[in-house]
Amino acid sequence: MALLKEVNGKAPKWGDNCYLAENAALVGDITMGDDCSVWFGAVLRADVDAIRMGCRVNVQDCACIHQTRGGAVVIEDDVSIGHGAVVHACCLRKGALIGMNATVLDGAEVGEGAVVAAGAVVLAGTRVGPYEIWAGIPARLVKKADREQALTFSRHYMEIKEWYGTGGRNLPPCP
Repeated sequence: MALLKEVNGKAPKWGDNCYLAENAALVGDITMGDDCSVWFGAVLRADVDAIRMGCRVNVQDCACIHQTRGGAVVIEDDVSIGHGAVVHACCLRKGALIGMNATVLDGAEVGEGAVVAAGAVVLAGTRVGPYEIWAGIPARLVKKADREQALTFSRHYMEIKEWYGTGGRNLPPCP
C-alpha cells in the first residue's frame, strides 16, 4: 500500500479505478480524478498548497510533484508525467506530456497536448503553447506536436495500470 499521509487536516483523495504503487508517497491536500496511476517511488507532496489532478493522469516512477505557498499544482485530464520528472507549482493542461527527467518550474503553464522533452527545464513563468514541443535547458520551442502525440502515452498507461489489478482493490476507501 502506498504511503498516504494527512497534513494539517488534509489527506489525499482519489477517484475510482486508481492505482497507487506500494512505495508511492501521497501527502496532504491532493485530489485525483478517476483512472489515475501513481507509480513506484513517485512523491506527491501537498503540505502548503494543493495538488489537483484530473482523470487518467499517470505519474511515473520516481517523479516528484510539489507545490509552494500560493502556488498549487493543477494537472488536467490525460496528462503523462515521465520517470524522474519534477513538476513544481505549475499548470499542465489536458493531454500534455512531461518527458523523463524534465522539470517544470513555478508558475509555468504547459499547454494542451504539448510535449516537454526528456531532460528539458521549463523555467518559472514560461508559457508552452498548445501542441508545441519544447526541449533544452532552458526549454525552447522546437516544433509543433502532432495532435495525438502526447495522448498515446496517457492511453498506454491506462492499459498498463490494469495489469496491476486496479479496480480499487489495492486502495482503501477514500477518506
